[in-house]
Amino acid sequence: MTQKMTGPLGDFGSADLAAAGGKGTALGELLRHGFPVPPGFVVTTDAYRSLLTVTGIGAALDGMDQNMPDGGALRALFTHFVMPAALRAEIGAAYAALGGGAVAVRSSATAEDLPGAAFAGQQDTFLNVVGEEAVAESVVDCWASLWTDRAIAYRQRRGIDPREVTIAVVVQKMVPADFAGVLFTANPVTGERGEMVVDASPGLGEAVVSGRVTPEHYVLDRAGRTRSFGPGGGEVVISPDAGGGTMEQAGSRSPDPALSEANLRELADLGRRAQEHFGRPQDVEWALAGGRIHILQSRPMTALPPQPLRLNAVQRRIGPFFVEMFQERPYPLDVSGWMEQGILAMLHRMAGSVGVRFPGVGELLPEEDGVVLQLVPPVPRLTLRTLAAPLTLARRARQFDMAGWKNDPRFVAFLEQVDRLNRRELEGLRWSEVVGVARESFATMRGVTELRSSYMPGIFLPMLRLRLMLLLLGRLKLAPALVAGAETMTSRANRALDQLAAMVRADPGLAGAFASNDGPALLQLVEKDPAYAAFREAFTGFLREYGNRETVSVVLSSSPTWSDAPEVVLGLVKALLGQRPAAADQTGAALAALKRHPLLRFGSVRRQVLAAVDDARAGMAFREDSHFYATKVIPPMRRAYRELGRRLAAAGVIDTVGDVHHLRFEELEAITDDGGALPASVRQLYRPLVQARAAKRRELEGIPLLDTALLFRNRRSAEGVLVSGSPASRGRAEGPVRIIRGPHEFGRLSSGDVLVCPYTNPSWTPLFQRAAAVVVDMGGLGSHAAIVAREYGIPAVMGTGTGTGILAEGQRVVVDGSAGTVVSAATD
Repeated sequence: MTQKMTGPLGDFGSADLAAAGGKGTALGELLRHGFPVPPGFVVTTDAYRSLLTVTGIGAALDGMDQNMPDGGALRALFTHFVMPAALRAEIGAAYAALGGGAVAVRSSATAEDLPGAAFAGQQDTFLNVVGEEAVAESVVDCWASLWTDRAIAYRQRRGIDPREVTIAVVVQKMVPADFAGVLFTANPVTGERGEMVVDASPGLGEAVVSGRVTPEHYVLDRAGRTRSFGPGGGEVVISPDAGGGTMEQAGSRSPDPALSEANLRELADLGRRAQEHFGRPQDVEWALAGGRIHILQSRPMTALPPQPLRLNAVQRRIGPFFVEMFQERPYPLDVSGWMEQGILAMLHRMAGSVGVRFPGVGELLPEEDGVVLQLVPPVPRLTLRTLAAPLTLARRARQFDMAGWKNDPRFVAFLEQVDRLNRRELEGLRWSEVVGVARESFATMRGVTELRSSYMPGIFLPMLRLRLMLLLLGRLKLAPALVAGAETMTSRANRALDQLAAMVRADPGLAGAFASNDGPALLQLVEKDPAYAAFREAFTGFLREYGNRETVSVVLSSSPTWSDAPEVVLGLVKALLGQRPAAADQTGAALAALKRHPLLRFGSVRRQVLAAVDDARAGMAFREDSHFYATKVIPPMRRAYRELGRRLAAAGVIDTVGDVHHLRFEELEAITDDGGALPASVRQLYRPLVQARAAKRRELEGIPLLDTALLFRNRRSAEGVLVSGSPASRGRAEGPVRIIRGPHEFGRLSSGDVLVCPYTNPSWTPLFQRAAAVVVDMGGLGSHAAIVAREYGIPAVMGTGTGTGILAEGQRVVVDGSAGTVVSAATD
């Protein structure tokens, strides 16, 4: 088949990305659909590939390290070759067909102007090019710009294989612009889809996109009406001086808008149409010449924040609970696997049993291009079945005795199934059988769901009874401390960690190793050094018993467990090496205060009240322990994912085993291997998908899932208060702030520090044995952190929203867990 070296711009459309590149296909699409795009032609990717073959540049590229190609050497090759005569003649004929004169020559790589990979400014553009020879030279320079250092680095950051990228060139008639600039069809700063933003400046739009001018700035509504306007500041120029040059603002302009209302309405209309055509917000370059607007480029907006949320009262109340779970952006496999079929399925099943419906995961975590955009706190919906909920809960509370839940046949069957899953050898299984292990993990989780549905009412009713008794006795404030002393798997794990710390303190050599090493280096010593065999054995036993505990969140199967990240556990041990700060026995003090009540002198009253305390504690223990046992299914599920990732990496579908999390569970299920290697079609189908999702995820890195200011916007602090939140554990304590943002920093906490953190889960609670106090951005009175803080008798302030942003590392503060405040120690 004859290769197509050039073609009119209007001959190309959305199906021609491989031939015309991102810019060429977008402009061709717009031209075909009646947009005012200047005429032009495309020098196709076939021309570039032909060039590589004819000149030998392709062979030089193949001989280079593809992870770090020598861009300088490749660009030098481009400057020395002579363009084949046939291609030069074809470009010349296309240029002549345009009528000659000044043209713009723009690079159009196959990986640019796409969702998640704009490549803005990475390849070159040449303006006001005149003459056949100059056009041909500019085309060559565009080709060479595919190998600039900046373009190579950009592709590397996005995991794009340089062998899979090629380049076309777009040649268009120059527009003698009176004014030019950029139109964003959504607000690029706030994410507001109801606004458009226009930046405009006299002359060519290149000055705006390159940042050489401070443009006029318009914020428009969807109809093109101006909401706000900022005058431009003229062009930034470099003035030579004795010091080598200074930046100056030239040509300051009038504060009056240069664009008319009609211009702005037309721009808004073109932007709306482009967005509707391409199906997503657009970044549009435009030029105004002789009263007519021309579209020079349109590409998807990248790094666009999601549409700002407007939360109602229910969402603001329930939001902190969900933000605490979603501190990291879930991967597609998190959402479609463990969430939809495991942990969130449990929430839906339990709520549904009393007639409450939660929105689906798609409403909770809306996606774009297969990647979660934001967290939308759900609004539970009540149904007619909710009216019968009190009777339903009372019936279950009578039917299922909380004290005997571990003897329930369903719990026994659950543990047996987990054991079977852990014993499965995966390496010799077919693909579908490995996927089946993950699916069996979801099915096993349903055992815990059934147990929670049956026994959870046994929490609510005893707590209600206890609170009612305490209310009648005038001791309601004692309730949180009274129920905090339950024996749980969490408290056992924390004691076991303390025992490991005691072993370290008792061995000078081991204590020195912990003092001088962190993370992987410390883990290497513990695992390999013969001198530490006794500790190694105890540590291995700890991981065998408690290694299923999550590090980041119970909803994220992509995050490691303690067994997967033993260095995190060693960080906890390191934090426990210091002496435990003095702390109040809040539970003991609360129980003693309750027993001193005059009415408890009567035996029958005393027995009933203390029995209510014991029942409420048993309920809290069930909540904690059923959470712990639910995580037992995560290790075999993650093991299955790793095996699938290993096979995909071996087949070149993904670059690292962990990249498997960019795929959805149903996509993994759809793969077949026929008992052998994965077919080539799997790579062709899924590698671009993984790369696009990875790029989109990187695009969203700096954007939080939920702006926590929406949850705490009405909170007011008293004068002198640095941070305020919900009082969660009583008492006052002073100490230096230690900001711990994630499990990898556990080892930084020293005894007596005030632990300040964005969130917590049970894996954080061992730190509370050495912290003087706890201050947490998220969470409330009933969170794991609050309960354990009360058990250890240290002050805790939850739900501050901004504690990690306002408090400074090392700052000495006083935490008042009774008032829910943090103040400076210097002014206390």
